[in-house]
Amino acid sequence: MSLTRSTAPAKPQGSLSDYVSIARLDHVTKHVFIVPGIVLAYLLRGVRADAPIASIALGLLAVVSAACANYVINEWLDRDFDRHHPTKSHRSSVQHELRGDLVLLEWGVFLLIALACGALASRTMYFLATVFALQGIVYNVAPLRTKDVPYLDVMSESINNPLRLLVGWVMIDPTTLPPGSLILMYWSGGAFLMAAKRLSEYREICASHGKDLLARYRASFAGYSEVSLTVSCFVYALSAVFFLAVFLIKYRIEYLLTVPVVIALFAHYMRMGMTPGSSAQKPEKLFRDRGLVALVGVLAAAFLLTTFVDVPILNALAVQHYISIQ
Repeated sequence: MSLTRSTAPAKPQGSLSDYVSIARLDHVTKHVFIVPGIVLAYLLRGVRADAPIASIALGLLAVVSAACANYVINEWLDRDFDRHHPTKSHRSSVQHELRGDLVLLEWGVFLLIALACGALASRTMYFLATVFALQGIVYNVAPLRTKDVPYLDVMSESINNPLRLLVGWVMIDPTTLPPGSLILMYWSGGAFLMAAKRLSEYREICASHGKDLLARYRASFAGYSEVSLTVSCFVYALSAVFFLAVFLIKYRIEYLLTVPVVIALFAHYMRMGMTPGSSAQKPEKLFRDRGLVALVGVLAAAFLLTTFVDVPILNALAVQHYISIQ
């Protein structure tokens, strides 16, 4: 029997920059989904008597800090799985030896900042910051770890989308929440984005490395197929457009004119999800896709136009009407 011990090369000790990188501060672009909440709260609820600038600043800091806390435990707990991913294997948590106690301290600091800023903003903001942090625990930490369960992984991760909507709304009006149809639209839309991301990963990694490696990276992929992921994208997209239509008809029917642009956005993103190497796998890089940015610009312009222009003929869509043939 050989007494020779097999030794793998030791990983270098993590530096300060490695600990900073696992907080993924470069993912702050995802918080752009807060903006519609702010705009809609202004339009539907009006401006608060007191200046909302402090609430907006505190709310933004709360949600960014809560997201960073979630990213810290995500990278730490996924380090043994990410090494199977073609690109995530280059993350600091995989390439360097990080200390668990320092990672826990980093998570605690971000969590404390999130809860403190939420409490200073309003009671509702504190509640949302708490839910945002709990989502990261439910999604990443065993025995819950919903990210390993097909479909539940998408639904639990995409809840961050309506949370961002709620944060934006509460920045302006902490006494109410947006309509349920809008919350469900945001949730379904977020689920579409996450499913499209998984579809892109599935197609690309299966083609280059095989499904076995994909399942070692993320257990939920063992329960997916390219067909099931594609179908789920359609289900989430249809659900989002349905809830959006309900909201638009109830609160300002002129906004229905923006729906074709919304559909074009879903179609464009679906195409991205089926294109190798697209930004669909890295939502924080979406601003680099010119087609997507152009469509968002058109949607913003259409939304602005329909905010101030009344189209009375559209009211007929909200009442019963039958086409007479005699």
